Amino acid sequence: MPVLGLDNITGRIMRAGEGRILRRLQRIAAQVNSLEEEFKALTDEELQALTPEFTRRHADGESLDDLLPEAFATMREAARRTLGMRHFDVQLMGGAALHFGNIAEMQTGEGKTLVGTLPVYLNALTGKGVHLVTVNDYLAERDAEWMGRAYRFLGLTVGVIKSQSTPAERRAQYACDITYGTNTEFGFDYLRDNMAWSQDELVQRGHHFAIVDEADSILIDEARTPLIISGPADQPTQWYGAFAKLVTRMRGVRVQEEQFVTPADKDRLAHLRTTHDYEYDPKKRTVAILDRGVEYLQDQLGIESLYESEHTSLIGHLNNALKAKEHFRKDKDYVVVDGEVLIVDEHTGRILAGRRYNEGLHQAIEAKEAEEGTEAGVTVRNENQTLATITLQNFFRLYEKLAGMTGTAMTEAAEFHQIYQLNVVPIPSNRPMIRRDDPDQIYRTEEAKYAAILADIAERHETGQPILVGTTSVEKSELLSGLLRKQGIRHEVLNAKNHQREAQIVAQAGRRGAVTVATNMAGRGTDIMLGGNPEAMALAALPEDATPEDREAVLDRVGRAAAAEHEEVKELGGLYVLGTERHESRRIDNQLRGRSGRQGDPGASRFYLSLGDDLMRLFRAQVVERVMSMANVPDDVPIENKMVTRAIASAQSQLEQQHFESRKDVLKFDEVLNRQRTLIYAERRRVLAGEDLREQVRHFMDDTIEAYIRQETGEGFPEEWDLERLWGAFRQLYPVGITIEDLEDSVGGRPDLTVDDLVAAVTEDVHDRYARREAELGADALRDLERLVVLSVLDRKWREHLYEMDYLRDGIGLRWTLGREPIVEYEREGFDMFGAMTEAIKEESVGYVFNLDATGREGRAPPWTAAPPTDCTSARRRWTPRRAWSRAASRRRPPGNRPSTTKRRRTGPGSPGTGGGARGSPRQQYVSLGSRVVHAHESTLVPLALVSVAVSLVLFQTYAPRLWYLVEVVSVPLPVRTFTVLPAPIATSGKTYLWFETSLRTQPFSETVAEPVFLICTHSALRLALERVSEPGLSNQT
Repeated sequence: MPVLGLDNITGRIMRAGEGRILRRLQRIAAQVNSLEEEFKALTDEELQALTPEFTRRHADGESLDDLLPEAFATMREAARRTLGMRHFDVQLMGGAALHFGNIAEMQTGEGKTLVGTLPVYLNALTGKGVHLVTVNDYLAERDAEWMGRAYRFLGLTVGVIKSQSTPAERRAQYACDITYGTNTEFGFDYLRDNMAWSQDELVQRGHHFAIVDEADSILIDEARTPLIISGPADQPTQWYGAFAKLVTRMRGVRVQEEQFVTPADKDRLAHLRTTHDYEYDPKKRTVAILDRGVEYLQDQLGIESLYESEHTSLIGHLNNALKAKEHFRKDKDYVVVDGEVLIVDEHTGRILAGRRYNEGLHQAIEAKEAEEGTEAGVTVRNENQTLATITLQNFFRLYEKLAGMTGTAMTEAAEFHQIYQLNVVPIPSNRPMIRRDDPDQIYRTEEAKYAAILADIAERHETGQPILVGTTSVEKSELLSGLLRKQGIRHEVLNAKNHQREAQIVAQAGRRGAVTVATNMAGRGTDIMLGGNPEAMALAALPEDATPEDREAVLDRVGRAAAAEHEEVKELGGLYVLGTERHESRRIDNQLRGRSGRQGDPGASRFYLSLGDDLMRLFRAQVVERVMSMANVPDDVPIENKMVTRAIASAQSQLEQQHFESRKDVLKFDEVLNRQRTLIYAERRRVLAGEDLREQVRHFMDDTIEAYIRQETGEGFPEEWDLERLWGAFRQLYPVGITIEDLEDSVGGRPDLTVDDLVAAVTEDVHDRYARREAELGADALRDLERLVVLSVLDRKWREHLYEMDYLRDGIGLRWTLGREPIVEYEREGFDMFGAMTEAIKEESVGYVFNLDATGREGRAPPWTAAPPTDCTSARRRWTPRRAWSRAASRRRPPGNRPSTTKRRRTGPGSPGTGGGARGSPRQQYVSLGSRVVHAHESTLVPLALVSVAVSLVLFQTYAPRLWYLVEVVSVPLPVRTFTVLPAPIATSGKTYLWFETSLRTQPFSETVAEPVFLICTHSALRLALERVSEPGLSNQT
């Protein structure tokens, strides 16, 4: 008995309820129809008066479901009067399905844009705002203007978010009853709102109800890529160019599992691996360096071993350079415009303006283009660091109610239900679809395929039948365009390079004799009307100063001509859609076909394939090749074979499953971060709203003081506690008003002192000092200062936490080799890191509240009246947190892998920075470097740059301008701010030594350091470092 997969079971369960749902929707359509004549009889004023009446009734407790029939009837009549369009019954059904929070699957040409007006109007009556999400700015502007006529007629306001909109414009648009925009604009505005420094900077007003147009594209296809706001990182770029040059001289072997099945195949693969430098798998998009390549790189770089820990960053550069070379093709995955590398959306064919690949991959592509020199002006830009991020799945799940509409949803019904809890409701067509879908034509070679395509186009073009040719990339569209030019066939090209003319090209694509070569752009959001789109053609024919009367006259004339041409084109067979190869997703193939046969019009479609197509090459094309060879099929003779058809379907199914798994993985990991993000953003909004933080800051003080004390008094008797060191830490935190002697006297001596006594006394003292601080500044000024401090610390610590989580995410996949589940490990360690971050926020907030100069330096206005600082650095005295909380700090980054960040360990007052040592351990001797040295008890805190000059211990990597220092681990782990620990600690004579790398990329000997980083360097560490200088990869540099 066959076993059904979970997706199949889910699909059957959902389909089982389709009949019941459709019957309910039909009843609603009947109710609306029963009101039609009554509403037709209303005057414009009476119809417009219904909107405030509905709003009042809803405010009085009547539900939107109860208002639905009347509201839908109102919008139907308003559309008839303002747009000249009347909602069909199936459109009423689709509108109801959207209102109830479903994905409405409606075929191309069924009027999804008009369908959306029904639930949008109904839900806008709540006054909470409705968002209508489109796939691009053009559609957002078009629909806001087009459908906006009906909304405005009924008294609603309509806004549209554009990519170039200013914050003030965005705020005004979001304040409207209905707001149109793209998914990226809505998502990025959400992230930017959670980086705002005042409520006046907020633009969104909540997430009540959203309708996603082309839902499968936005909620499924684009969900693999999270939204990320980033800023420039201090990363050197010279390695990108160096590796781009190196990999051009390296030979790669293409490897796919299905190509090497027999023992002979495996022997051949083993031989190929000895004669090539690397291997790559285009199906999985992976690369792997081979032994021959390792030897080549080591020779070129002059290093002993590529896999030594100090060369970790070089491996990352190598992998990115190889991926850029083998897996990313210009005019397919990206285009170069004015010297800038721009990503092309693989699903829509549109340029993703403002987006860049992360992890150094975008820089590697830029370096490849700069090395090849085919495009002038391409330079390698600095890598970016994450400031805020969210996946599209988690963003859209913020909405109280979500719905979507598309022409292709049933194939992804299980994913919609599993990820978004949305059901797919297939809405019947208004008219039966009569398009003819012909079988695929499959050729052995691309040359034979293109010859057949040109012959088919030429034959149909002679008859005048309009033709839409679908390609999978900019590169392929321009190749075919060149072949058509040679044949003398006039045509238009629509791709990412000329997307500005999209509306004009699409408006003409259904006219007699039109030939349009397009990427996937032509498959989304636009109707190709037989005979042409009269409104678009009229707009193009009108002068800028045309009067309304001129517009009506031209539209009438063009409309009559288009109607006549429409009938003529129908007689020719309608629009012919020709696909030049299959896409990875069946949905996108169906969308291309769906451009033809709208509203019962005739049409036809056919795909031409070859064994050289990308999809065929990825999946068992050699098996099909063998079949065709055995059958002696000539190159120019196509085949139709069930086995080939199954192979294509299998290939698409496998890729769709891979992408689904990829999206689920993205969501699983973001779920961990999403819980943390929700807490941080909620806290931030509370602070931003001006809530009194007095009690919260007092709690921060209580927690910080108790943690300091318990860290110091965790072992031993009261006589053994180093209270001098503890008081030194307190003095760094706040102006202490109680002495150790006073405390001891109050309890009868040191032996009678308890931890609770310490906590109670110091807590009372810090509260007293806090009250004095309030009296000194004034309550209002201190509240403003607290808000500034908490926001600043919260933002900085969250950014650092994102760095850490990014790095943890990058390496967590290797945990499976230890028998651990990566997502479980990520969740556990992420929780620990989040706890460490929240404790650090408390400590630093307290320290800055006491130490920040509220009057500003040099008599300037208070800092919170000017532009907010990114860090609290205007201090009465330099304050550095003495206790860091870092169960997470053990996860150190390998050199050069990431921008260095503040990473601390929970050291409490026993940190080296306060002169502490391990309990019971002997006092350490420290290096004295003259008058520039800062002394704290018996510790010597040395500015990093001074260490390098004074002790002549600068250990250079041969090919990287980085500095290395050997530091002894004394008492407790060291608080290191801009260092990365090399994962090769040295243990000898009962002591542990760690190598640290600086982030000073330029002028390493400069004594001018903006924020000096301090470390402890013992004599024994210096001696051991000098002994290790001669090790491979390191050299002594004085």
